[in-house]
Amino acid sequence: MSATKRAKSTDGFSEQERAAMQQRAAELKKETNRGRGNKAAADELDVLSKIAAMETPDRAIAERIHAIVTTNAPELSPKLWYGQPAYARKAKVVCFFRSGHADKERYSTFGFTTEAHLDEGSGLWPTSYAVTELTDEAEQTITALVRKAIS
Repeated sequence: MSATKRAKSTDGFSEQERAAMQQRAAELKKETNRGRGNKAAADELDVLSKIAAMETPDRAIAERIHAIVTTNAPELSPKLWYGQPAYARKAKVVCFFRSGHADKERYSTFGFTTEAHLDEGSGLWPTSYAVTELTDEAEQTITALVRKAIS
């Protein structure tokens, strides 16, 4: 067992998990302080700023995923969720992107929450995908999943 896992299991949350929770608390506080009129535009600006601050290749992947989601699911609203780009319907996150670099992992993740409608007709389905690059096939898969998630 690694030192990180030992620290996590005996001392509670890891440093990275505590940082994510602090980011989420700050996001919730920011949401509370925003007026309704500018909230959607401000949330999207937050997401675009977060994406712009990412390191390559995560930035390019996140930019493309943002375009795929906003084009194919315009009813989803961009917002930050645990400090990372996410897309919500009626304030509930449906899908999200996690930067591998920010998470100190070898790949980024595109995932779905229980708000996504991916489970219809199947007893087994994935809820997240490792992403190291976006090939044409990967973009088609993400597009189909996003469309299904909002149906």
